[in-house]
Amino acid sequence: MEKQKRYEALTKERYQDIYRLAYWLCKDQHIAEDLAQETFLKAWRFFDNLNDPNAEKPWLITILRRENARRFDRKQFDFVDIDECAIQTKTYPGSDHDMAQDWLQKQMMILKPKYREPLLLSLVAGLNHDEIAQALRLNHNTVATRLFRARNQLIAQQGNH
Repeated sequence: MEKQKRYEALTKERYQDIYRLAYWLCKDQHIAEDLAQETFLKAWRFFDNLNDPNAEKPWLITILRRENARRFDRKQFDFVDIDECAIQTKTYPGSDHDMAQDWLQKQMMILKPKYREPLLLSLVAGLNHDEIAQALRLNHNTVATRLFRARNQLIAQQGNH
């Protein structure tokens, strides 16, 4: 019963962080819910492997990242003739904050994955350098360097905007 109580506490404490990161990765509420659920199901299966309570968040993020990658491995894409599709652009009124958020997300997607992932884990998941290093299996200095470079690239892109 001790395992179940620890797991329930982990789920209660970390679910919102995992869901928020899942949503950022897929931009779809239902897929994000599925990813979060799969993450916690897998966490339950391997909960005995988690020995360090300080490693909970990076451990869950690692599971989430793998589940998200599996989503693309399983997905079968339908090919459509581009000429048969009518492309329509819609604009929606939004606040300055929404526009800034959209701009930031687009700019982050332009970054190379080696810079985007640590920045995403820092900004969206709220991980510190050591937790990011653990989640990505990098050393602390590499994480610090990549975060520095990612932020500088975003600042440079903002200047060009």
